[in-house]
Amino acid sequence: MREVTDSPTTESRKVDHIRINLEQNVDFPKLTTGLEKYRFLHRALPELNLDEIDTAIPLFGKTLHAPLLISSMTGGAEMAYRINTHLAEAAQEYKIAMGLGSQRAAIEDNNLAYTYQVRKVAPDIVLFANVGAVQLNYGYGIDQCQRAVDMVEADALILHFNVLQEAVQPEGDTRFAGLLQKVEQVCKNVSVPVIAKEVGWGFSITDVKNLANAGVAAIDVAGSGGTSWSEVEYHRAPTAFHARVARSFADWGIPTADAIRYAVEGAPALPVIASGGLRDGIDIAKCIALGAKIGGMAGPFLKAADKSPEAVIELIHEVIRQLKIAMLCSSAANLDQLSQTPLYTD
Repeated sequence: MREVTDSPTTESRKVDHIRINLEQNVDFPKLTTGLEKYRFLHRALPELNLDEIDTAIPLFGKTLHAPLLISSMTGGAEMAYRINTHLAEAAQEYKIAMGLGSQRAAIEDNNLAYTYQVRKVAPDIVLFANVGAVQLNYGYGIDQCQRAVDMVEADALILHFNVLQEAVQPEGDTRFAGLLQKVEQVCKNVSVPVIAKEVGWGFSITDVKNLANAGVAAIDVAGSGGTSWSEVEYHRAPTAFHARVARSFADWGIPTADAIRYAVEGAPALPVIASGGLRDGIDIAKCIALGAKIGGMAGPFLKAADKSPEAVIELIHEVIRQLKIAMLCSSAANLDQLSQTPLYTD
């Protein structure tokens, strides 16, 4: 629990979030992703060569060399610029996708825009801009969303939904009523596809259906089992009262495996991005077999990016290698075949 201070700025919150994620254990204490329940049937005779396995996949008009997303993490502070640059350099090396952290800080203060601007080191990647959906109830509209896209030359815009995180923050924005209609207007008027993204608690089938009807182009389920943002807010709570409230929600949410199934059922025509506690290429393989198009990881990439771009490159190489071996041992030559590969439960 931090000392009580004046109301924090958006920039200071960014620094708090990075520091806490790097220094504290903020995983869900008990709740898991649910992916550990699923297993592939091992194929001892796959009739495939490892070096011929194809992990390429189209996404938003570009081709990813692997179904991997560096999930949205940060921006809006000097230390975030270094992290985002390291992440982007590695993403460019492997031609994978990358999401940026919420751009509210730079919309409030254009002097912070540089902390998100990575196109100079990653001209070819699929890149996602990012705005908090709830801000549409606090004066944001099409103009601010388009500014976020233009600021970073994004291929798509994430609207992130973080109702629990906002509710446990003393300074949180908690007016979520009437939001869906405003999301629909953004989808109709912004210049790029819109992705609806949770931040670690998953979407229900009802929410997925409503978002699909509003016009979103993809769902990032961001289910439970990885980083718990109520745990993050516990560590930055200004009083014991706020700390206790945040801690009580430590195991709240929809596990990632269930959230994927809900998204596929609720919006079968939309691509699903699986995120929330994914830790390696085997997790990504399982998510694709469950119906996701690509998998996103955040925590492991943040820790690697805090070290160097080379550490991020090494992590990407490792994850893709794990994915390819999982595909080989499941007799899946490409991602279409992997998506049709059955999983079984213990």
